[in-house]
Amino acid sequence: MKMTKSPWVLHYDGSSCNGCDIEVLASTTPRYDLERFGIINTGDPKHADVFLITGGINFQNRMVVQQLYSQMPDPKVVVAVGICACDGGVFKDCYNILGGVDKVIPVDIYVPGCAARPESIIEGVVKALDILKKKRDRMKQGLPPEEKGWAIANIRDGKALAAQEARINAQLKMEDEAREARYRAHEEAHKE
Repeated sequence: MKMTKSPWVLHYDGSSCNGCDIEVLASTTPRYDLERFGIINTGDPKHADVFLITGGINFQNRMVVQQLYSQMPDPKVVVAVGICACDGGVFKDCYNILGGVDKVIPVDIYVPGCAARPESIIEGVVKALDILKKKRDRMKQGLPPEEKGWAIANIRDGKALAAQEARINAQLKMEDEAREARYRAHEEAHKE
C-alpha cells in the first residue's frame, strides 16, 4: 500500500455502549499500533479522509452524522465499526434507533462485531485506505469519487425515515397527553 499523504481518521460515537469505542482506542495503542500505517486521528472533519463511526444512528444524531460527512473533503471513506453501526444491532427495533450508518450516509466498509476487535478494526481501516486510493484515482481522471448514485437526499425523504419520525412523534404526543391528564387529575384532587 503506497499513500501519498497520511490519511486522517475522524472517529464519531453514534449511540453505542462504548464497547466499540474502547476497541477503537485500543487499536491506536502500541500493542496494535494503527498509526504504523501513517494514520493520524483527528477531531476536525475538514481534515479527515476516513470517517469511522461506532453505534447506531438515532433520531437525534442523524443530522450530526450527515453534517460531519458533508464537511469532509472528497474523496472520503466511511467505516461502520460494530454491529450497531452496521445495522442497528440489538437496538434496531427500539423506538429511537433508525438503524445502521447506511441509513443516513453511504458506507464503504462494514466491520461487524460486538464489540469489534482491534484486529478487525485495523483490517477495516486498511481496506478503507485502498478504497480511498481508488477514489483519488477516479478524481484525478475527472470522475466523481463515488461510482454509485447514492445521495443523502435519497434517504432524507425516505419512507422508513418518515415512518420512524411519525412513530416517535406519536409516542411523544401520547406522553404529553398522559402527563396533562395526570396534572388535571392532581389539580382536581386538590381542589376539594
